[in-house]
Amino acid sequence: MFLSEAPESPESRRLYEDDRREMGFVMNGSRLWAHATALHDGLFALLRRTAEAAGLTVRERGVLVTACASTLGDSYCALAWGTKLGREADGELAAAVLSGTDRGLDARERALARWGRLVAADPNGTEVEDVQALRDSGFDDAQVLAITAYAALRLAFSSVNDALGVRPEAQLVAGAPEPVREVVTWGRTPEGT
Repeated sequence: MFLSEAPESPESRRLYEDDRREMGFVMNGSRLWAHATALHDGLFALLRRTAEAAGLTVRERGVLVTACASTLGDSYCALAWGTKLGREADGELAAAVLSGTDRGLDARERALARWGRLVAADPNGTEVEDVQALRDSGFDDAQVLAITAYAALRLAFSSVNDALGVRPEAQLVAGAPEPVREVVTWGRTPEGT
């Protein structure tokens, strides 16, 4: 990454310990955000609230985030969320979302993937018909707002990480399902490559 190592603090230690507990290693994204743990914590609190307001399951969040990350060209979140989606479903389904084929998704998930790609690629190009597709999939207007806010916040997080040179860790790549590793060929290259 392009920034120096953050000074050690109780907050940075907590961030790193959370990663070790969840991932088994400290993520490079956490090393970056250790410079401003209050910003990190505030962003993730808002992400939790938007996901709850949207009524999204972990699998649905995985579909939305992987669709956004692949459209943005963010290898880091594509690998991280492709792995999460792979755990919730399977690696082939995660790879299908990352590659844009959406094979294996139900109608609701396809609507989320399509919306995530639109928000990431050209938010000014969306039309009322695009929102209607979400409504037709069972989301009300408050949920559509929350889904859009969730996608935009994930894109903001990815953009900060990408702009400041965060690269996927070797452990993240090694832990990803094979189909996910094969399809993620964009963005910053993993460490050690």
